[in-house]
Amino acid sequence: MYGLPLGDGTTAEGGAEFIGPTQDRIAALAQDMGVATFPTYNEGDNVYYRDGRRSLYATDGLLGAVPPDWGVIDLELALLRLGGMIEDVPVGEPWKAAKADEWDSQTFHTWSRSNSLSSGARFLMDVFVSSTLSARSRDVSLLYVLHYAAAAGNAGSPGSIDRLINTKDGAQELRFAGGPEQVPIRLAARLGDAVRYNAPVRSIATGGAGVTVTADGVTVSAKRAVVAMSPAIAGKIDFSPGLPASRAQLMQRYPMGSVAKFVGVYDTPFWREENLTGQALADSGAIDVTFDNSPPDGSRGILMGFINHDNVRRLDSASEAEVRAAGLESFGKLFGERAKSPVRTAMMRWDNETWSGGGPVGLAAPGVLTGFGPALREPCGPIHWAGTETSDYWTGYMDGAVRSGERVAREVGEAL
Repeated sequence: MYGLPLGDGTTAEGGAEFIGPTQDRIAALAQDMGVATFPTYNEGDNVYYRDGRRSLYATDGLLGAVPPDWGVIDLELALLRLGGMIEDVPVGEPWKAAKADEWDSQTFHTWSRSNSLSSGARFLMDVFVSSTLSARSRDVSLLYVLHYAAAAGNAGSPGSIDRLINTKDGAQELRFAGGPEQVPIRLAARLGDAVRYNAPVRSIATGGAGVTVTADGVTVSAKRAVVAMSPAIAGKIDFSPGLPASRAQLMQRYPMGSVAKFVGVYDTPFWREENLTGQALADSGAIDVTFDNSPPDGSRGILMGFINHDNVRRLDSASEAEVRAAGLESFGKLFGERAKSPVRTAMMRWDNETWSGGGPVGLAAPGVLTGFGPALREPCGPIHWAGTETSDYWTGYMDGAVRSGERVAREVGEAL
């Protein structure tokens, strides 16, 4: 969660942003911290740009967030098959699915090509993975994607792709007043001096009565330690003695997605005058997905675009001016000439952020979940694992992070 400075004393959501139905635990924590929510702007039409053509489609149509591409019937048939498969994935333990080995032996790209014929259906399945995981469909296991969708719910409401991709009644339904970073900031304030900042953990040694954690400027001894970060970043810590092979190998196989958020600030949300939601999908350009990130009162306009996977990596060595030009070119293509002339722009490149290494979540290629999945949560002696990747429901989301914290607190309590 990050408040991205806009250069005028205000911020926009530079990282995690949305909350939706069944995300009960982040909702409860936000309420406890006094952080309110408001609806994501969703009135009017969405923009769809594909094969050099721009079209509009209603947000309240029968297909919801899915644009009416000519391959939509093909897509719907594929989604029906996926829905049946999702129901067979045990939430939190996808490696226990009856067909886990089969599904974890292929990528989502392989499955989508075998179960669709049209380029439209294939593109939309690709953009589903891109928009949720910031990865190419060829980079992730089919089993991983099935579980990601199965996890988009709670004990009373099974997960679904619709809940993942929709704004209304979906994961993008609400935003946080003042930005979601207000939740951990206020929580840290309650904890006071117990929270140490700017003290990266360098090593964790186990032995005797527990653990010794060595960070920059501080060393702590305790009975138990909780490592609450992605597997890839946890792998940067020096563990002594070394971790069991299953956990050590998992951390080598669970990379982050590749993503940046590009923001344009305007005097007004002018797209609303044209009956547009500010939401768009595109098959070309730096940005493939956009949202209206304006404040609740619409006093100014803020467009946000995701730069995902190969697109953000291509810009890794680009200058600030070149990145800005690429982002504004995408905005102009989707929302017209006015979108090319913002008051200011801002960007957060998560791939270049030392303590994240990408985003929004760690990814599993074929063979990882069936080979190493249990090591996501299984304690290594007095070392316990948390973080959104370890959650059962809403893995990859703020809600999953909170759930993992509640789960590991119970786990440590029982161990003590």
